[in-house]
Amino acid sequence: MHSSTRLRLFGMMVLEFAIWGAWLPLIYTYLPSLGFSPLQQSWILNAFPIAAIVGMFFSNQFADRNFAAERFLAFSHAVGGLAMLGLALTRSFWPFFGLMLLHCLLYVPTISICNSIAFAHMRDPQREFGPVRMGGTIGWILAAWPFTFILVDWDAVRAATPEGWIEWLGTVLGHGLQGEALFRSIRWTFVVAGLTSLLMAAYSLTLPHTPPRRTAEGLDRLAWLKAMRLLRRPYVLVLWILTFVDAFLLYCYFNWTGAFLAARPQEGGPGIPGNWIMPVMSIGQVMEILTMLILGATLKRLGWRATMTLGILGHAARFAVYAFFPQNQWFIILVQMLHGVCYAFFFATVYIFVDAYFPKDSRASAQGLFNMMIFGFGNIAANFVCPWLRQEVFTHDGVTDYRGLFLVPTVISVLAALALAALFRPPPQPELADQATASPAPAGAT
Repeated sequence: MHSSTRLRLFGMMVLEFAIWGAWLPLIYTYLPSLGFSPLQQSWILNAFPIAAIVGMFFSNQFADRNFAAERFLAFSHAVGGLAMLGLALTRSFWPFFGLMLLHCLLYVPTISICNSIAFAHMRDPQREFGPVRMGGTIGWILAAWPFTFILVDWDAVRAATPEGWIEWLGTVLGHGLQGEALFRSIRWTFVVAGLTSLLMAAYSLTLPHTPPRRTAEGLDRLAWLKAMRLLRRPYVLVLWILTFVDAFLLYCYFNWTGAFLAARPQEGGPGIPGNWIMPVMSIGQVMEILTMLILGATLKRLGWRATMTLGILGHAARFAVYAFFPQNQWFIILVQMLHGVCYAFFFATVYIFVDAYFPKDSRASAQGLFNMMIFGFGNIAANFVCPWLRQEVFTHDGVTDYRGLFLVPTVISVLAALALAALFRPPPQPELADQATASPAPAGAT
């Protein structure tokens, strides 16, 4: 692959994931400030996983077979970007839900379309895809940093009358919004996401031409059926169920962390200034890059089961720190690094395991089967349960019992890790895969 093509594909991934990274972390804090009930919040949050499920069965295949990929990206991001800008101006439930659903139905298929474009122009995908896909993680990180200058208490900055550029910058960075003022200003996350989406629409037209693929419809249906039948194998079923649990834990983190970080010490939180919440959460993506670099060596040394168990226990450790050290600001900031461990050691390992253990002709459908849990059902479950738990069960007289709240996912994480260690017993060799193409099992696979 030419370096210019690689650079264009890298830029595509940066913009693609910057859109999602701009609005997702703080929407969980924003929706209650609009007066939406926990159930209404759940429906809005579930627009994304609903779109993910629809996309796996319809949108991805329809787009992939009927449109040039780069043109589909341009159209989807243009309309989706306008919908996202509309969210910044919307305060009523039904218009908000409608715009979010429209954006998600158009955005979610573009994640796999971006992958399709990348693979179509690579000579050696196993070697070239990783560096290109890393652009997505970098895009998510970059999306957080504009908000250090957007979610700022500018009245306090002016009142401080800083002199000179250095003093002004320090004053700005040290005066983030808090409380109701922060919640009202979170709407700017939709503005940033919308403008990034429109930029992506224009950028898509510069990508290498990728014509539609004409694949027989029946073959895909057979692949899905074959992938579903593999759930009859106990170790595959165990992993599929625990993927649902781990996805639930992941979205518990997203549901609660923004509000928790913003809570003042007297409210039971660390009191992170509003303009630093998203950069603090982005530490997890930085660690994700570093953890992915050691994932191969970790898998070889520890094997599938131990590596995935560590990924689940990362949730337990992080939620336990939230529960027992909520006002230790530096400890809370440092523990964000575990997000990268949770993702790489569990979800990325699941993808590698599926590629190694499933038959070649059904691997794509098997990946979709697990994605359905990660982006779909696990997300949906968390989005229904988490607003209810935080606002109805663990909040009384406006004060949230964060210790009690975070002990719930802590216990679930420990139980899930024990279940994985006890019940996940894959064979030493990938018996389901084509032997000619099967990857060797890591040490300790059993």
